[in-house]
Amino acid sequence: MDRLWLVLGALSGGVAVGLSAWAAHGLDPAQAALASSALTMQGWHALALLATGLLAGHRRGWLAHLAGGGFVLGTLCFCGAVWWRALTGGSLGSVAPLGGTLLMLAWLLLALAAGRRA
Repeated sequence: MDRLWLVLGALSGGVAVGLSAWAAHGLDPAQAALASSALTMQGWHALALLATGLLAGHRRGWLAHLAGGGFVLGTLCFCGAVWWRALTGGSLGSVAPLGGTLLMLAWLLLALAAGRRA
């Protein structure tokens, strides 16, 4: 399962680069400003998934895997809601805050996984 986090992190990072290029050339300034927030979060959490995969590969236990799931779901919710707003002007309600909460929880789980005795 640790390889899953590595693959998803690498794919997420690549998608973030592609979307950044598209946003720079295909969005108006207001849309691009909103998209920038989503792209920043996606880029950072792509790296977090890579770290999660590396940690999960060296440690036993479920905490790192829960963190990985939280990073994936949180990124999808947060970034998806921000992209939705940037592209449509509409709101998905509490999806972005839910995503942000999942991301914060995932960081806590990752810290716990890293701090546990091997």
